[in-house]
Amino acid sequence: MSVVISASLVKELRERTGAAIMDCKNALVTAGGDIDVAIEAMRVSGQAKAVKKASRVVAEGIVVIRHQGKLGVMLEVNCETDFVARDASFLDFTSKVVEVALKNEIDTTEALLDAKFASGESVEDVRQVLITKIGENIQLRRLALVRAEGVLGSYSHGGKIGVMVDVTGDNESLAKDLAMHIAASKPAVILPEQVPQELVAEERKVQVEQALESGKPKELVDKMIEGRMRKFLNEVSLVGQPFVKDPAITVADLLKQNAAKVVSFIRFEAAEGIEKKVDNFAEEVMAQVKGS
Repeated sequence: MSVVISASLVKELRERTGAAIMDCKNALVTAGGDIDVAIEAMRVSGQAKAVKKASRVVAEGIVVIRHQGKLGVMLEVNCETDFVARDASFLDFTSKVVEVALKNEIDTTEALLDAKFASGESVEDVRQVLITKIGENIQLRRLALVRAEGVLGSYSHGGKIGVMVDVTGDNESLAKDLAMHIAASKPAVILPEQVPQELVAEERKVQVEQALESGKPKELVDKMIEGRMRKFLNEVSLVGQPFVKDPAITVADLLKQNAAKVVSFIRFEAAEGIEKKVDNFAEEVMAQVKGS
């Protein structure tokens, strides 16, 4: 005897899972109209699909930030295409997940995946459902939790670059300006002396080779090398960089003017360091249609 599946039941399952209408109807038919059994079957199916897609490169994504007072979190969530990075379901997922991280003061992606929404579903369960719905690999790549000593400043540039910076004092405008500067200028460290020694040695080797090729006297070559190394250290350290809003002064000058210092900063750039697969728009759309 066939089971009659009402439109309202299909609608409820679709709202709870985000799956396509026909997938919901088929799951309900298989489950004999029991919505909880249908959800569990779809979850198992989603897990299988998530495993299958887990090896696919996620070279697009978004960086989201939430902070309240001195506590802040920044999360990078990756997907396969820019098409999905702008999808409403994907954006809604990332927004809700970062709120869970802030509320529970979570500092690792592993713990965040195990965390639960108000509905009782885990972040991992919802991620798998979203993979099934969208048809792409989705990964929580990086998460940072900051408990600021001073003022916590943050800045997001188009959802692709995110920065959180801890600045002594109570100057919120300064903290925001510094976050914007870090987003634009990409310093590696706060102070020149914090640059890793292996990076310093590598740069010095390059500068020595270039200086020797000039054919100039040794004493002049030595001065050239030292001058270039000072320039390099300033370029990669926050305090040595020209301030983006007023290049006539350095960040060190700005901090001195405001009797402040930078305690720490974190900068995420979406999919940074991941080799990007080049697809054209038509192929992107076709991939979405096929759900591959």
